Amino acid sequence: MDKYLELVEATLAEVLMQGRPPVLSEAMRYAVGAGGKRLRPIICLASAAAVDPGKVEDAKYPAAAIELLHNYTLVHDDLPAMDNDTVRRGKPSVWAKYGEANAILAGDALQALAFGVAAKAPRNAGRIVAILGDKALGVVQGQVEDIATGAKDIAYIYEHKTADLFVAAATMGGYAAGASEAEIAALGEFALNLGLAFQYEDDLLDGDYTYSREETERLARECTGRAIVALDRLGGDTSFLRNLAAKLIGRRK
Repeated sequence: MDKYLELVEATLAEVLMQGRPPVLSEAMRYAVGAGGKRLRPIICLASAAAVDPGKVEDAKYPAAAIELLHNYTLVHDDLPAMDNDTVRRGKPSVWAKYGEANAILAGDALQALAFGVAAKAPRNAGRIVAILGDKALGVVQGQVEDIATGAKDIAYIYEHKTADLFVAAATMGGYAAGASEAEIAALGEFALNLGLAFQYEDDLLDGDYTYSREETERLARECTGRAIVALDRLGGDTSFLRNLAAKLIGRRK
């Protein structure tokens, strides 16, 4: 965990812009450095290890890219037009600190930077950028469904708003390590189920679930089980990903 986190932080420090206009670069660094768990970039690096433990370093730019993109979504989610949240991770949200216009532009800049950073991957850069674009679009589709009035497709929202970035993280890491298409499929199945389990566990943590508590717990267990089984199809070091999935269950306790 520590070695992955150190690589993520060092790469983010390398790629985050500084300079003119200073309010933009400051707002971007504030958004990314505001205490996140770095779960998605760590999954990216660990997925590279699950393919080839010697290729973890090659996934550092895709890992940074997924964190940049994730934080762009958070900056925009907090805006008054969306969730109108003034606090994020115990600190003022970006719009509350820098103003709504600067927050919109900082989010835009984080998204643009994410694609440039992803393109620096040493192999399969085109595929990595394509995945990032596809899943970034998926997150927006999930968000639109989430804010719609009337009946909502909860399965669609959970798959796209939450799980899509998990899938992007894992498959980008796999491609950076030179994974085969069969390995990419296994990583995608793992990450989809991990992302869904993560969302179900969040529902339990918040006490705000669409299904009954018992049904939500069952779905979390089933998705976690499917995620772990998918790792059997990979030949690298899957221990970190297995432990991560197993720890999801009951993390609310």
